Amino acid sequence: FSTVAVKIGMGFHASVSAAKGAVEGLVKSLAAEYASSKIRFNAVAPSLTDTPLAKNLLSTPEKIDASNKRHPIGRVGTADDIASVVELLLSEKGSWITGQIFNIDGGMSSIKTT
Repeated sequence: FSTVAVKIGMGFHASVSAAKGAVEGLVKSLAAEYASSKIRFNAVAPSLTDTPLAKNLLSTPEKIDASNKRHPIGRVGTADDIASVVELLLSEKGSWITGQIFNIDGGMSSIKTT
C-alpha cells in the first residue's frame, strides 16, 4: 500500500510520502526482477478513506464536507472501494498485472475539476 501523497505533494505528509515513495519504487523493481518467475508486485495508493484510522479527519459534518470537496469524484473513499481493487489484483483476473501503482483516490492524483 502507498498513498496519494506520493503523487501530489501534501503538507505535513513528508514522512509518509518518503516511505510510501520507497514502497512504489520497490514494487516496480521487484516486479522487474520476478516477472520471469510469474510473481507479481503491485501497489494500491488510496486517498483519504473512511476507516477508523481517519476518524479524527472525518469527525464532524464540516470536516466530511471539506474532505469530500477535495476529491474530484465528490467523496472520500470507503474500505470497499480499496478492497475491490485488491481483490482484483489477488485474483486470476489480475494475473497479467504487475509493476503497477493503482491510484484509488477519487481522481485526486490525476484530475483537477476547479
